[in-house]
Amino acid sequence: MARIQKILVVGGGTAGWLTACYLAKALNSSEPESIQVELVESPNIGLLGVGEATFPSIRGTLAAIGLDERRFLVGASATYKQGIQYVNWVRAPGEPGPDRFFHPFSLPSQRSGNPELLPYWLLGGAPDGMAFAEAVTMQKRLIDHGRAPKRATDADYQGPMNHAYHFDAACFAAVLAEHGQSLGVRRHLATVERAELDESGAIARIVTREIGELSADLYVDCTGLRGALIGNAMQSPFHSRRDVLFADRAVALQVPYPRPDAPILPFTRATAQEAGWTWDIGLQKRRGIGYVYSSRHSDATRAEQVVRDYVGDAAAGLEALHIKFETGYRPEHWRRNCVAVGLAGGFVEPLESTGIALVELAAYLITHLLPGDADDMERTARQFNQMMVARYERIIDFIKMHYCLTQRRDSAFWIDNADPAGIPQTLQDRLALWRHRPPHRLDFVTDLEMFMPASWQYVLYGMEFRTDLEPMRSAYPQMAAAQREFAMIQQMAGRALDDLPDHRVLVEQLCREHAQRLGQKDLVGVS
Repeated sequence: MARIQKILVVGGGTAGWLTACYLAKALNSSEPESIQVELVESPNIGLLGVGEATFPSIRGTLAAIGLDERRFLVGASATYKQGIQYVNWVRAPGEPGPDRFFHPFSLPSQRSGNPELLPYWLLGGAPDGMAFAEAVTMQKRLIDHGRAPKRATDADYQGPMNHAYHFDAACFAAVLAEHGQSLGVRRHLATVERAELDESGAIARIVTREIGELSADLYVDCTGLRGALIGNAMQSPFHSRRDVLFADRAVALQVPYPRPDAPILPFTRATAQEAGWTWDIGLQKRRGIGYVYSSRHSDATRAEQVVRDYVGDAAAGLEALHIKFETGYRPEHWRRNCVAVGLAGGFVEPLESTGIALVELAAYLITHLLPGDADDMERTARQFNQMMVARYERIIDFIKMHYCLTQRRDSAFWIDNADPAGIPQTLQDRLALWRHRPPHRLDFVTDLEMFMPASWQYVLYGMEFRTDLEPMRSAYPQMAAAQREFAMIQQMAGRALDDLPDHRVLVEQLCREHAQRLGQKDLVGVS
């Protein structure tokens, strides 16, 4: 049996370095008898920092690789994200009715002995017709007041409110590169020219321009959309899902704050536009703003005008970055001794920030499914591929739900999204069932889902979907207890407003503390 001794990650950036860090930490590659992790990246490929949003799983990943939270905040210009605010998704601007809803990361309240609140919200038990997310969690009220999800005294990656992060992707990659090398990852700066295959069709080696050949037992392709190994060398096909999710272009701006103490949004704002939506992400010193759109329904010139109109006068003189992508995935992420991670394996448009979360998942699966010897590679690949494909399909259904439930009919883009012809049958079936009962955990296979039932509920009812529970009212006899719980949530939210700091205030405090720690270390070194 040929024991796996070396893994080579091809490509840097967030995907490459996050994968390398996770593998190195989990496999203890600094030990003499362990698996060595190496990474090769081109010194000539620049990284983009348009403003990246993440999913709450990132906290567990960063904790697992041992990256100090304050170091991360400083190095990546990171801020906190507590969910996504959707503006103008339900109806066109100016039409009667609410113009926004919130998808919080915290779960609906359900204290021991109290009933699940969703059925009672559907039956009208919440005060004053309150929106679902506001009725069942404190987080909506907290973000409306600009609060952070934690306090400075809370442990790294912990806090009362569930959260993720926003950061500059280029800066984050640099932090990970430094941290990865401290974990024992061997870094090669070289341009990969080609991969050479052995007689079985597996990768025998890769050839670089500067340092010649590099070889390993397993190659991890983190070369981005081009998929240099998995696509070009291994010929793993790409399965497009543009028939479901139409967005395939983006145009982005980096927008400075008007003043240094400007508030930082503690959430991502996603505003629906005529042919897609704009993201608005607050970093420490600037906002990352961009327009994700469908090239079938708009063009680059019009798209750039849309995002500049969104930004207003502050967009004058700013350079716009245009990006092409396609939603889809490779059914075989893992073929022979090559496994794709990140954009090389697939991409889902960035509405719910699944890109880095899929990198995290792939790194986790590689680590825990990694065969003891190369002879079991094919079996491992089949299991990995099945799990990744299932995850992609469920994510695509979830993202499509945001679009297809719209009441907008003001442009071809929204009309086409509501057309049943573009809605997967799996999603149509779920929506049909949920007309008469709310989503339940039994509707989901936990190990294959990125979004738990609460997320589906927040978006479903934020989009004003109707579930008729009136014929089943007698099955829910605890209305009084539910109403007491709704009231308690509002009381607790008021207390949390006094307990949690302003978002910018917390970020700046944690960054200062990191600088103070570095100063103390420098003094110790001098002595």
